[in-house]
Amino acid sequence: MRDVSDEPISERARRWAATMGGYEGASDDVTVAHEDSKTAIAVLVDGQPSLAGSLHQREELLDALMATGATRSEGGGNRVNEEEPDEFRTCFERDRDRILHSSAFRRLAGKTQVFIFPDDHTRTRLTHALEVAQVATGIARPLGLNVALTEAIALGHDCGHGPGGHASEGALDPFVEGGFDHATWGADVSLLALNLCVETLDGIRNHSWSRPAPSTPEGEVVSWADRVAYVCHDFEDAVAVGIVHVEALPAVVRERCGVRRREQLGAFINAMIHTVHATGVIGMDAFHAQALAAFRAFNYEAIYLRAASRQQATSVVEMLRALVNFYSANPALIPDVAARGGDVENAAQALHEAVAYVAGMTDRYACQSAVIHLDWTTEQLPSGIDR
Repeated sequence: MRDVSDEPISERARRWAATMGGYEGASDDVTVAHEDSKTAIAVLVDGQPSLAGSLHQREELLDALMATGATRSEGGGNRVNEEEPDEFRTCFERDRDRILHSSAFRRLAGKTQVFIFPDDHTRTRLTHALEVAQVATGIARPLGLNVALTEAIALGHDCGHGPGGHASEGALDPFVEGGFDHATWGADVSLLALNLCVETLDGIRNHSWSRPAPSTPEGEVVSWADRVAYVCHDFEDAVAVGIVHVEALPAVVRERCGVRRREQLGAFINAMIHTVHATGVIGMDAFHAQALAAFRAFNYEAIYLRAASRQQATSVVEMLRALVNFYSANPALIPDVAARGGDVENAAQALHEAVAYVAGMTDRYACQSAVIHLDWTTEQLPSGIDR
């Protein structure tokens, strides 16, 4: 390696270093980010605090903008462990921030959406969650719903997913009483330590259409946004890697929603907004709902259930079950258990710790663990679109 210790520091690096302390503002006790910063806002409007005011003032202003039936933010929020309110953020804004900064959310960047080991342009669970949040808030805002709650549910809705996509649920089913469901696992295990509001957890726990309906309209919006987002972006990804062609899309979809993601999202989002405005029900008119159903059915046959996907799922199931068995027999190798001294009370606890650890793994870490601890060869690992 070349020794650069004696090389001169570049002018670019010197300029960057010169900004360490910021710059003196108009007042001696205020620091600004740019040497020529001059923007300012009116903190008072007609003698009253603006949105920069206290939490209670913000809640009152937000309440006035929300529709009847929308979920209101109240102080510290309805949490299992009671908390004092934040000085400025609403309870659901705090939930959104906690999820965004959680390790469970960050790990979604390494978890399968549809394709294991995607290329640089293919979706992951993380980008899926971000797109769901965009669709959901795009619906919630013009309906006068609680945008922060909507965004929190959307960002957290898939934090319970294991590696390898939905195949992980089948893989982990035998180890969890009642079966492994990423929705309930996310709310009750993956995000438990965040002490989120019950409304946020309810939306995450019940976002899947096979679950009971969420208790809030914001949760219902996320249920729709999840399906709209993945139907559109999974198709776009499949077209990009050559699995399907645009011409194969059912005529009902092409004619009612178009063939490009931008057109499709716009059609479905606007359809929901118009439907709710007209009926008050969180739903979609039959004209567009039929197209969405046909779109999803096409994706299932052409993408999710194709031979390569089924083979990938079989490999994921075999790998994850083997990893759970290994770690339940060797719980001291699980970091959280090791941090507590390596002991578990009984076999049931060891199994729960193993499932939680394996479910939290990224795709690559699960594969690396299989190679290291199970002596698997690379040929035994699930294959991605690159092999």
